[in-house]
Amino acid sequence: MSGGMPAADQRPGIAVVGAGYWGPNLVRNLFASPDWDLRWLCDLDVERAAKVAAPYPSVRVTGVLDDVLSDPKVTAVAVATPARTHRDVAMSALRAGRHVLVEKPLAATEAEGEELVREAEARGLTLMCDHTYCYTPAVTAIRDLIHSGSLGEVHFVDSVRINLGLIQPDVDVLWDLAPHDLSILDFILPDGVRIEAVAATGADPIGAGRCCVAYLTLRLSSGAIAHGHVNWLSPTKVRTTIVGGSKRTLVWDDLNPAQRISVFDRGVDLARPEELGDDQRRAALVSYRLGDMVAPALGEREALAAAVEEFARAVRTGTPAATDGRAGLRVLRILEAASRSLAENGALVAVEDFVTRAGNDAWEGE
Repeated sequence: MSGGMPAADQRPGIAVVGAGYWGPNLVRNLFASPDWDLRWLCDLDVERAAKVAAPYPSVRVTGVLDDVLSDPKVTAVAVATPARTHRDVAMSALRAGRHVLVEKPLAATEAEGEELVREAEARGLTLMCDHTYCYTPAVTAIRDLIHSGSLGEVHFVDSVRINLGLIQPDVDVLWDLAPHDLSILDFILPDGVRIEAVAATGADPIGAGRCCVAYLTLRLSSGAIAHGHVNWLSPTKVRTTIVGGSKRTLVWDDLNPAQRISVFDRGVDLARPEELGDDQRRAALVSYRLGDMVAPALGEREALAAAVEEFARAVRTGTPAATDGRAGLRVLRILEAASRSLAENGALVAVEDFVTRAGNDAWEGE
């Protein structure tokens, strides 16, 4: 078959497990993808799954995971179940020899996430975390600008993700909203720069029984700093990120489709220490750049479609996805460190403290 979408029997089969909030989005994108043959939708609520699958008559519905894993044409599974079940569903798929795409977070705990990463690597299977924001045209452009050196050395990152949101019954605002910003930060940072420690403060002013407003401060290995504000109680919705570099500063406003990214050639320059004279001259050696602002043109594409394509590429080539299992595990480590900091009144907690000890010293890449 030449041109267009390959026949279904020429594409790897995939199943979606979970027909709740995110599952329907995965079903829609996988069904439309030229890379995948969507064969199954699995959910304990079969009636709900049937409604989601109704527009896609070739997709079979079941309430039993074993039905999916016993289909020899299913080579991969996309998991969109509640976070507390991610480990068990994904582990069942991996042990059945299937590649796995998992909705964020990778698992409910770092220990569970590490289990999944180890299992996938031992079996030579692709494990990818669906950090969808990383596949938006805006975040891809930000990463390219940072990695190309256009912004210079990253000095600070500041993000705000606030709205009048749904109070989650099982997680606090950190675990609900911060994974987005932490996965973005992990994705855009220059090679060799990592998050070393985190301090978190928060509050539950309405008596919800869990933190509803939180602030994160992250220390980077380069000496730079990152800060995040997440909030369920704001009457206005804000989605902004600022990346300050030694050459330029970038502002990303995700709620402004006409100009999501602005790059400012404005900032503060200070002469090198060896060029400084006495204290009276020091102030004179501070200069301010007041250059132009440019707004790069961005393509328009649904982020999840790009994520589905990346999963297919990783499976096909056997190389890690841009947001592979290890990326998902790094986010879990930061979240667990942030939770400990929150419990310790904002103490600075090293992210490495949450590496599972058993056998970890010999784990490559750590």
